Amino acid sequence: MSIEADLKAQQIAAMKAKDSATANVIKMIRSKITERRTAREFSGEVNDELCVQVIGAYKKSLEKARVEYEKAGEKGVDSVAELNAEIAFCQQFLPQPMGEDEVRAAVQAVIADLGEVNTKMAGRIIGVVMKKHKGKVEAPLVKSVVDSLLS
Repeated sequence: MSIEADLKAQQIAAMKAKDSATANVIKMIRSKITERRTAREFSGEVNDELCVQVIGAYKKSLEKARVEYEKAGEKGVDSVAELNAEIAFCQQFLPQPMGEDEVRAAVQAVIADLGEVNTKMAGRIIGVVMKKHKGKVEAPLVKSVVDSLLS
């Protein structure tokens, strides 16, 4: 079953169960997918890869919003809880992120491929790792591993 079909089935189930929080998250994700589909520069079909990109971008925006609500203190506690639930829902469709050991192995492989490296090549190494493992690694983790290996 495709991600889009799974989202539709989960939305119907959530609406029947009167789970408005889940239904609203799914509705937002499906509207973001529709926005991408109807964008002027879009050509092709909506596949699972596109859905994962959209959900990943939406999750990232939720995480940014969560930081802002956490800064608000007591006023943002309820919103932080809602955002955490939405982020957890999005996570089920996204690939599991690589752990630090896996990132370290990937960085070492890139360094071995490049041959002789120095600290000035950190950005290039980070870019190659990010491109090879798109969606599975986080840039801050890759940067810290690269910095530790090159120093």
